[in-house]
Amino acid sequence: MNKSKYELVLCIVNAGFSEAVMDAAKEVGARGGTVIHARGTANREAEQFFNITIQPDKEVVMILVPNEIKDNVLHALYQGVGLKTAGQGIAFSLPVDDVVGLSSAPHPQEPKHDKKSSPAPTDTEPKEIATQNENTNTNSQ
Repeated sequence: MNKSKYELVLCIVNAGFSEAVMDAAKEVGARGGTVIHARGTANREAEQFFNITIQPDKEVVMILVPNEIKDNVLHALYQGVGLKTAGQGIAFSLPVDDVVGLSSAPHPQEPKHDKKSSPAPTDTEPKEIATQNENTNTNSQ
């Protein structure tokens, strides 16, 4: 079985904490994510078990990351928005089998090549596609 090149990190936090999730993830190399608004279904027994009050309005942040930085991202999320913080977040990852539509630009931690020395893509090579969060900062306006 092939080892996945990417992992999907999902972080579920109280509403209003998705920016904190992305800040923590970006500090360790993640590029961007997608936020989905959600509603939790936990009951009183879960609140007693975790010894916390569970806010029903949630945000689910999905972050596709290279497998090599997944553990660092999960650890950063645990530290920044984990259950013992105001965000009361939980995070987990899932392997990703195939990906299309990602930029072929080097990861920020990788050295960038000089564009003058790079050949132009041909019709048979995939063209670079920018991801949404590389070009916009949705939560800072």
